Amino acid sequence: MARRGCQREIAQKIIDKKADYVLALKGNQGSLREDVEVFVADQKASNFADTTISQDTTIDGDHGRIETRTTTVIHDVAWLRDRHGWPGLNAVVVVESSREAGGKTEQETRYYITSLILLAHLLGSVVRNHWSVENSLHWVMDMVFRDDECRVRTQHAPANFAAIKHMAQNLLRKAPGKSSLRSRRKAAGWDEDFLASLIAG
Repeated sequence: MARRGCQREIAQKIIDKKADYVLALKGNQGSLREDVEVFVADQKASNFADTTISQDTTIDGDHGRIETRTTTVIHDVAWLRDRHGWPGLNAVVVVESSREAGGKTEQETRYYITSLILLAHLLGSVVRNHWSVENSLHWVMDMVFRDDECRVRTQHAPANFAAIKHMAQNLLRKAPGKSSLRSRRKAAGWDEDFLASLIAG
């Protein structure tokens, strides 16, 4: 509940800054995710006869892998915005992907909410960028900062640690040279002059 409330506050701040958000709906968001899943399933069963949608399908092939991605944007979501109090909510985005490789097929469905008013072919690329950035950030935080091993769990500590780690990552990225982030992190721990140069920017 706290996480969902926190995300709602973030969404409000984004709207207040005249910007837009795209937020992934994950399993820990309780009734919001459940409501979206049930609604989407009902609408698919009736071929979206009771709502306004836009759809776009892309097919990508690379190194023997074929990925088909269908983006469905549901534009009639006033009821969801009112029911959950999500500021600026204008659409639900459903991304269904099918990956074929080595004779095997994997299927995945992801759900997003957004304040953007865009058709599926435009929102699809926004969501793809969101997904790649999220995956990249998670990989860096896990591999460089061993984030998944962190046992900080109480009160505001997890959010504070995450903010500090992101700041550290940004400082390490700006450091000159071609060494890896992990090498730069170790160097910052061993060499006070290098650490000072990172902070001074």
